[in-house]
Amino acid sequence: MQTIDGALYAQMLVGGAASLSHEEQTLNDLNVFPVADGDTGTNMRKTLEGGLAEIHSPTANLGALCKCFSRGMLLSARGNSGVILSQIFAGISEGLAGCEAADAKTLAFAYQNGIKRAYGAVQTPVEGTILTVFRESAEYGKQNVNENTSIEDFFRMLVEQAGRSLSHTKELLPFLAEADVVDSGGAGYLAIVKGMLSVLLGEEISYESIPKQKEAAPSIDLFTRDSKMVYGYCTECLLRLTAEKTDPDTFSIQTILAILNELKGESIVAYKEEDVVKVHVHTLVPGEVLTRLQQFGEFLTVKIENMHLAHTGAPQSSASKRKKLATVAVGSGDGICALFSQMGASQIVSGGQTANPSTEEFLQAFAKCDAENILVFPNNKNVVLAANQAAALYSDSRVHVIESYSLMQGYCALSVVSEGVQDIEALVRSANRAAKDTVECAVTQAIRDACIDGIHIKKGAYMALCGKTLAGVADTPEEAALAWLQQADTDLCELITLFCGKSVSLSSRDALCEKIEQSYEDCELLVYEGGQDVYDYYLCIE
Repeated sequence: MQTIDGALYAQMLVGGAASLSHEEQTLNDLNVFPVADGDTGTNMRKTLEGGLAEIHSPTANLGALCKCFSRGMLLSARGNSGVILSQIFAGISEGLAGCEAADAKTLAFAYQNGIKRAYGAVQTPVEGTILTVFRESAEYGKQNVNENTSIEDFFRMLVEQAGRSLSHTKELLPFLAEADVVDSGGAGYLAIVKGMLSVLLGEEISYESIPKQKEAAPSIDLFTRDSKMVYGYCTECLLRLTAEKTDPDTFSIQTILAILNELKGESIVAYKEEDVVKVHVHTLVPGEVLTRLQQFGEFLTVKIENMHLAHTGAPQSSASKRKKLATVAVGSGDGICALFSQMGASQIVSGGQTANPSTEEFLQAFAKCDAENILVFPNNKNVVLAANQAAALYSDSRVHVIESYSLMQGYCALSVVSEGVQDIEALVRSANRAAKDTVECAVTQAIRDACIDGIHIKKGAYMALCGKTLAGVADTPEEAALAWLQQADTDLCELITLFCGKSVSLSSRDALCEKIEQSYEDCELLVYEGGQDVYDYYLCIE
């Protein structure tokens, strides 16, 4: 086969998703630490599914197909590997823009563009990850492709080199070698490209795991002939900019933002991807919004919902003044989420370890804040990229992503935020400093034998983990927590905070608290029922 069109490429993407889904649990288990919190496979699958959801009726135009797929992935991206994967396909899409079909050399060029986008999405690229596996396979394909190379042979090259590159990730990252695992993100990419090649070679693959949600019927009785419109309409649309009405290449999204603000819209989200504009706005005049937008192009989709049907309680004026500051925190566990709300978090995005939120979930939370400035607390190292991607897309507020890489860092950083702050930049610096200075530990059970930092760990033992460092191993979670406290610098400690997980019994919690109070008489002990999964205890000292 010398060329490929959009219809076939769509089938290949389905094949890639099917292959990835088959390997999902294996990818989740490729953890350096033997902890039941792996989610790389799940994140990559859900990111891919977001792209597939946009191409249910694939076009034969390859460039147009890739653009739709890329947009869906961008909003569905979650976890570091998911976000990087979305950027890989965004770069490929840019490289294939305007192509009805492509030969192997054109694909090789497009994949080079994928390298640029993927590396550009990460502040400090790390070799030995999905970045390396994709880059080396794409570069190998480019070096060996020529005018006579078939599409099948090009994807064979990608698969062969991705496999070789994946095996070398252990050499690039010593901690992978010590744990005797390869990089999970790189393994996920290899699974995808293998599935794509399988379709090219004639294998029949079906993939039906994309959820097709049924929309609930509206409760029309909630708005009667005597009701008064207060909340307005949630109005969303995809607008294709057309050359007949404007210049799609130079069109500025600020033009649409100015119109939406002029019409007193609220919860505005508007961004432009090439010649397609996505708009979300709460407005009392949806018809006027659509009329004004149509002067720049034509609609691909339009959705208008009466927000009165979804609201309960006393009406609020839609003309209320925007807040100066709002906060969005990612939380996992009922107790932790409730605490973050009590500490002033305006919106809680559910997720964290094993359940990373998507870019679109952050955008929805930002829109609900209706504030000039938004501080985002990702509270997980695998959530930061999605938060940053959402911040780059959101234009109705200044969004500041705090570098909180764990729930305890988020807890400490959120504690410095108070109402009435005028110097937002100083607040951001304080929150980042509080997160960075957090002295913390997480206690969990090993799900397999392992060797970490030269320490042999048996399946079933409990580990005290400080980020990427193993701080102690014990037979019970309480002993592991005490072991960490004994080796931590507690001389100047005034406060010990303890979050108890869902699996911790009341008697175990009380016994641990009693021992902490006896051993650290000069410290105040603060205990919360966190309700988190996987981790028996989170601790921090201040």
